[in-house]
Amino acid sequence: MRLAATLAAAALTGALAQDPPRPHPPKGGIEFQSAAVRAMQADEFANPGLLWVERGQASWNQRCTSCHGDAKQSMKGVAARHPRLDAALGRVVNLEQRIDACVVGKQKAASLPYESEELLGLTAFVGAQSRGVAVQVAIDGPARATYERGKVLYNERQGQLNLACNQCHDGNYGRKMLHDTVSQGHPVDWPAYRLEWQAMGSLHRRLRACYFGVRAEMPAYGAPDLVALELYLGARAQGLASSVPGVRR
Repeated sequence: MRLAATLAAAALTGALAQDPPRPHPPKGGIEFQSAAVRAMQADEFANPGLLWVERGQASWNQRCTSCHGDAKQSMKGVAARHPRLDAALGRVVNLEQRIDACVVGKQKAASLPYESEELLGLTAFVGAQSRGVAVQVAIDGPARATYERGKVLYNERQGQLNLACNQCHDGNYGRKMLHDTVSQGHPVDWPAYRLEWQAMGSLHRRLRACYFGVRAEMPAYGAPDLVALELYLGARAQGLASSVPGVRR
């Protein structure tokens, strides 16, 4: 009896230590959009996010080529590996923060604010160099604590509506929420142009919109909790192809 109880307790502990079940097969967010939006994202001329990619390329040519050269070579796969641990900064950073750290630390220029046209452009341009590359974020070593924090946030009920991310994106994906179809929450094509915004926006803008939707206190752009959540979402999306810039309704 005692042995059976011990084995049962060990099995329960192991189950609790494992990640919660994830949607299978995993699908990118664009697959939950209408046919018209999917066609817009796929069209090299109709995708409005490509305007920001062009702006980002102009900024890249002005700011970045002297160190990094041709982005098609030097930046291929970079976005698919972010967020990631930055040893120099001593923390996990997303792509926006890594770009801005280079602007401030290497170029001795003013920081680029979140949602600014230049930072969105550079992020979209760098992200576009990884189109078709499988997402492969690292969650081992010092990055593990950030990943675990993201997992807690994803599964934690929040706000006045007392809802957690997993209730929508794990348990109810494919169903309608007002005019939108709930996705699996895999952020493989952000920054994205959202028709509702009539503008490009970062993943943090979209995550903050979810905080607003459940009537929870919104973390600031670039806050550690948002980066942790982004890393966890990236880990859930492992193997899916990057497809920046995205388009959303």
